[in-house]
Amino acid sequence: MQEAVFIRQNLEKWQAMERMVGDSVFTTPDELVQAYNELTSDLAFAQTQYPASPVTAYLNDLALSLHRDLYRHKHTPWSRIVRFWTHDIPLSVYDARYCLLISLAVFVVFAIIGMLSTFGDPDFPRAILGDNYVDMTLNNIEEGHPMAVYASGGQVSSFLGITFNNIMVSFMTYVMGVFTSFGTGYYLMNNGIMVGAFITFFIVRGLFVESILAIMLHGTLELSAIVIAGGAGIMLGNGWLFPGTYGRVQSFLRAAQRSVRVLISTTPIFIVAAFIEGFFTRYTNIGDGLRLLVICASALFIIFYYILLPIKRHRETTAGK
Repeated sequence: MQEAVFIRQNLEKWQAMERMVGDSVFTTPDELVQAYNELTSDLAFAQTQYPASPVTAYLNDLALSLHRDLYRHKHTPWSRIVRFWTHDIPLSVYDARYCLLISLAVFVVFAIIGMLSTFGDPDFPRAILGDNYVDMTLNNIEEGHPMAVYASGGQVSSFLGITFNNIMVSFMTYVMGVFTSFGTGYYLMNNGIMVGAFITFFIVRGLFVESILAIMLHGTLELSAIVIAGGAGIMLGNGWLFPGTYGRVQSFLRAAQRSVRVLISTTPIFIVAAFIEGFFTRYTNIGDGLRLLVICASALFIIFYYILLPIKRHRETTAGK
């Protein structure tokens, strides 16, 4: 084979292998092994046919780079941690995709119910949020600081308290799946109605933009994580309800193993959301543009990590079979 033909036939593949070098996030160890095996085959051919050619030296350098990456993947605990967060969890999220969609649908439906109930009955938020909270917020609105509730307490204490509360809400939403997916659905219903009533409470008072920018500054991550925890709980509950060809206990244990990974993924999200709420949401004068930027960045992360990356990992796994 002429050298020019050999290069033309394989150049695109080699360029793809170059992009794998140093990429521990988007490249799996299995992909590295496959690429290394193909590359060493090409290198052996080049050494035989074109021993003094620059392409042989190029392939040799590329093979050494891939070999170093393979060694790091094989021997460092860090690579296993990275793989867990960038491969194992996304694959579990893909397995839970229908449960996540159900969780989102339940949450949105009851949020709409909470909104409609508040529009229909101005006192409805009192039944959901409590008289003390509503009266305090009404007083804040009269004083010209409608979102002052987020400024109460110290920053560090608020951050720690919010983190603990959010993780507990997530954990309870998930654990209720032990009592079938209807238990998780009940928690999603409560949270959905509460959020709908809370947002509408400000909308009817002409504070839609200000309230949304303040609430969703941290709520984009926080509410997404609650829905994700709900999807994990529904997945857990479905292990009881729909065992399929497995025994009921075996089906439940399999569902628990997969769903707990999805739940674990919400922990850093809740921590970041609590950090934003404890340290930044209280400053309503930081500028709408900056708040909107944080909201959009949070939404893009959720879309990437819980939609795009799981699809990519699934396709990689399927292609490797």
